[in-house]
Amino acid sequence: MSAAEKLPDTDRTETVVAKRKFDVDDVRRDFPALQQEVHGKPLVYFDNGASSQTPQQVIDALVHFYTHDRANVHRGVHTLSQRATTSFEGARGKVAQFIGADDENTCIFVRGTTEGVNLVAQTYGRANVKAGHVVLVSEFEHHSNIVPWQMLCDDVGAQVVKIPALDDGSLDQDAYAALLNEHDVNVVVFGHVSNSVGTVHPVKAMTALAHQHNAVVVVDGAQAVPHFKVDVVDLDVDFYTFSAHKMCGPTGIGLLYGKMALLEAMPPYHGGGDMIDKVSFDGTTFAAPPARFEAGTPNIADTIAFGAACDYLAAFDWAEVEAHEDDLLATATEKVGALDGVTILGKDVQRAGVLSFVVDGVHPTDLGMLLDRHGIAVRTGHHCAQPVMERYGVDATVRASFAFINTLDEVDVFVAALQKSIDMLR
Repeated sequence: MSAAEKLPDTDRTETVVAKRKFDVDDVRRDFPALQQEVHGKPLVYFDNGASSQTPQQVIDALVHFYTHDRANVHRGVHTLSQRATTSFEGARGKVAQFIGADDENTCIFVRGTTEGVNLVAQTYGRANVKAGHVVLVSEFEHHSNIVPWQMLCDDVGAQVVKIPALDDGSLDQDAYAALLNEHDVNVVVFGHVSNSVGTVHPVKAMTALAHQHNAVVVVDGAQAVPHFKVDVVDLDVDFYTFSAHKMCGPTGIGLLYGKMALLEAMPPYHGGGDMIDKVSFDGTTFAAPPARFEAGTPNIADTIAFGAACDYLAAFDWAEVEAHEDDLLATATEKVGALDGVTILGKDVQRAGVLSFVVDGVHPTDLGMLLDRHGIAVRTGHHCAQPVMERYGVDATVRASFAFINTLDEVDVFVAALQKSIDMLR
């Protein structure tokens, strides 16, 4: 994808992974869920933006842990605990490498993107956002990247101010620059890729501008990491968070990356086991990151499978993956856009993986239900992004979200079923 920031040449040590030739038919055989029928039709899974499907290799990692290594981590000297700990911490290194982090200790396991944002808001935010400060939040954001900042600002007397969206589906960069000049901005918040429209935002440029104004940048990368290579060091973001379940991994696990100097200065988020240095009734001192932010027994099995998902994706030549996904999106945009009465949100901006549209006189939910009868899974509704819907004057959209497992033949099946469904509903 031309608009996505690519990995630069660096001196960072990385594990060499033998590249797997990308062949979509071969890849699809790795995904058991794709081998089924829905309502008597082969499943066409176009809801990857909500949750991707899971390859057998990741499922096997879960089964192996529960079959052979189930034990708690960090606390045992016996063999099973040692094996579990090695696999658990090994996953941290795999995820760190996958996003270009130069220190795996800057990578904190969380339940997902939502918890990652809340952790930053309730730790960095509570320590640094004060009355009179402004938190700039993109108008394109998922509710999970709006509400935590509103809650924080309401508590401390700060203000959330939106970075407005333009009619074409992009962020207003001139307005963004003006807002940085006009306000005492402490934090800037935006997604790498919009979940509702698919817009790819210029993260590196926006981050550099925020830093000129001494603002910290928090990026929701949930919709970016599954589609193109991300390098958090090259982007120079302060915090970057994403979820495993959107990138072939299990649910209930994700990652928050943060610059070490910021993490070291942040107070803990939860109290409990493993996040402490020393505890007494006279007071407690806390462990260094990442342990400081990982209280209690972690989600061990899913964390290990998260690492397996990174292994799986890292084996591909991402230039081939991106080219395939770009072809899917371009073809679907052209063919769906040619249907009578269809309006595509953000049609002419750089997008990743998402085709979001409305049809004159037809409710998105009705379309989604009829498409399901054809075996096609799409998402309908406001996509946890009500401000985006309001901005573009709609209540909901149909969202087809693609991944590297999808095919051009599936696009044709989708377009034909969509036309039949529209005809039935008009």
